[in-house]
Amino acid sequence: MLVLWPFLTALIWAAILVSTSWPVFLSLNRLLGERRIFAASLMTLLVTLALLGPVVAVALALVDNVTELARAAAALIENGLPDAPSWLTNLPLIGQSIHDYWQQFAHDGQRLVHMLERFSQPAQAAALAGGRLMGKGVLDIALSVFLSFFFFLHGEALASRLQAILEHLAGSRALYLLGIARSTVAGVVYGILGTALAQGVLAAAGFAVAGVPGSVLLGVATFFLSVVPVGPPIIWGGAAIWLFQQGQPGWAVFVATWGLFVVSTVDNVIKPFIISRGAHLPFAIVFLGVLGGVLTFGVIGVFLGPTLLAVGYRLVIEWTAVKTASQAVSEGTN
Repeated sequence: MLVLWPFLTALIWAAILVSTSWPVFLSLNRLLGERRIFAASLMTLLVTLALLGPVVAVALALVDNVTELARAAAALIENGLPDAPSWLTNLPLIGQSIHDYWQQFAHDGQRLVHMLERFSQPAQAAALAGGRLMGKGVLDIALSVFLSFFFFLHGEALASRLQAILEHLAGSRALYLLGIARSTVAGVVYGILGTALAQGVLAAAGFAVAGVPGSVLLGVATFFLSVVPVGPPIIWGGAAIWLFQQGQPGWAVFVATWGLFVVSTVDNVIKPFIISRGAHLPFAIVFLGVLGGVLTFGVIGVFLGPTLLAVGYRLVIEWTAVKTASQAVSEGTN
């Protein structure tokens, strides 16, 4: 167990990937004339494109945005901040204070540099920590994709071994509990993570069409915040306000309409329908699963955390329900 411990995250995620895509693999295997190795290889390739493709796209977008950020930073150092927008003074309580503080650095690059130097060390530490977290996540995803090939290849044998272990632990209820775990995993992966991915892609597409800078990164932010009920509206609403401030009211209306009727429709219509077929989960379970997953497993914890927590929650509910029923029968007998 200690030997496998460093790879536990990748092993669990590979098992989740294979279990949720197993019906597709069986259909593909039949289509290819029961050539198992070929089917497993092709399925692994599809999983690789589905998982590592978005990671590569985000990495390329980060490179472009870092270049733009470097140019913007150089301009700020040379010229300082532009004049504060007049609408800041209209904000209640703090508007005038923010406006006056901003104006201290307007057209004064050196003063701005001295102020930013105080934040340079924490910013560097945060950037290094984020880079390590992202790198570990990419390695875990790549390893899980590699392992999924062998899970596809020997899926039935591994499932039989798992069933035998559960029968030793849970007796006759092993198959029932295994079915609960499988349906919960499918409900979380398809309902929560699948719709989050759909929201992120749709949001990024809308931002790109409207000419919002950093559209891919804003799409990633939409993906991460999709587990929060008001998360995506914060992103597309902020983009719409920015476009309006830039004198583009038409595009602002487009982004707001796209976010309300396209991005939010995925969350309000499609997600509940899918989840209701596999896992009935409180919002707190999903939210804590995402946060705890990231802190425990890194980037891949966004997928792994809510899935594991949801399975644990469903099994605990089932176990306590059985205990309660048993106690009621025992009391009735007495």
